[in-house]
Amino acid sequence: MGYIIFGAGGHGKVVLDNLRSNGEDIIGVMDDRWSEEEWRGVPLLGGLDQFDRVVRQHPNSLYIIAIGQNAARKKITTLFEEKNVRFGKAIHSSAVISADAHIGEGTVIMANSVVNADATIGRHVIINTAATVDHDCSIKDYVHLSPGVHLAGGVEIGFSTHVGIAACLIPQVKIGRNAVIGGGACVIRNIPDCVLAVGCPAKVIKQFQESKE
Repeated sequence: MGYIIFGAGGHGKVVLDNLRSNGEDIIGVMDDRWSEEEWRGVPLLGGLDQFDRVVRQHPNSLYIIAIGQNAARKKITTLFEEKNVRFGKAIHSSAVISADAHIGEGTVIMANSVVNADATIGRHVIINTAATVDHDCSIKDYVHLSPGVHLAGGVEIGFSTHVGIAACLIPQVKIGRNAVIGGGACVIRNIPDCVLAVGCPAKVIKQFQESKE
């Protein structure tokens, strides 16, 4: 059983390193932008137009969607789910993961990250380099925690929210779905759905219309 990565961009490079750090068998990479035979020493299998062929040729493989942007990652994942493929996890060997943490399928956890006891991480989440998730946190599907984000105990992050680089969240704070927390923000109160919050302490400065996807 091996892995197939979808996405040969910057995020894909790091996902590839994650899998290599654990000695995983990597079957290849899919991407619509490249036509070469190989990418970073891994076979290029084609783009979405070749997906049916790839699934037939590698029926027991595990897939990782290596796209950093939440909505785009969800869109591609939905296409793959229609083919009933299986998703793996890409957890770097240097990450520290509690035996009591729950990690959903398709999730990527980068080097030097920490996930502590009874944290629940959803499906297709990105916990980026050196981010920390403390005890009893709840992170919903398609969330992206940028490098150096720190969540104190009991924090809740809603579906498809992005938390910017080096942001910190105090214990028990709740962030809504499809929100964006700016880089370096310090979140000391709850943040609603579909907003941009920045600063220290973080304040809402913009409202978004929720995506229909």
